[in-house]
Amino acid sequence: MTETAPPATGVVAPASVAHGIAGLGDVPVSFSRGQEVLHPARDRYVAVAQALKEAAFVTCSDLTATDYLTAQEARALPEGVTAERFEVVTTLLSHERRLRLRLRVQVPETDATCPTLFFLYPGTENLEREVFDLFGIDFVGHPDMTRILMPEEWEGHPLRKDYGMGRVPVQFKDAPGPR
Repeated sequence: MTETAPPATGVVAPASVAHGIAGLGDVPVSFSRGQEVLHPARDRYVAVAQALKEAAFVTCSDLTATDYLTAQEARALPEGVTAERFEVVTTLLSHERRLRLRLRVQVPETDATCPTLFFLYPGTENLEREVFDLFGIDFVGHPDMTRILMPEEWEGHPLRKDYGMGRVPVQFKDAPGPR
């Protein structure tokens, strides 16, 4: 996914929805493909989500993560946001305003944790479990942070970029043996 920089001088920038929402403070904002993206610090993630929910962003339509493997991988971040290996990406909708906002939270590899949004948006329960299972990011405060896709005894997190590629032999019913 390619992020776009703010429009050049002389070009009309999209209006910032976040600008008029009380409780957001000075959260860095960028725009990607015409969509507003907020970049809260990890410790402000829940407070920003709460302020957005109070401002009619009542639906969390998606929550996922990205593994950049190295913090230096190319990506557009606003000034003041430090790139980390992982990024939790949350999409919130306001049906009343007919708007969609994205939150991008940087999560360091050395402390792969993020606060849960479960108590604000109960629909995130399985989404956070999926991110935990596949990326190894633990959502602090989640009521059931257990694997959801992989077996409980599975070691590792398959969507991490440094996860080894393996091969599972497949046996087909009524197929001739190996050639």
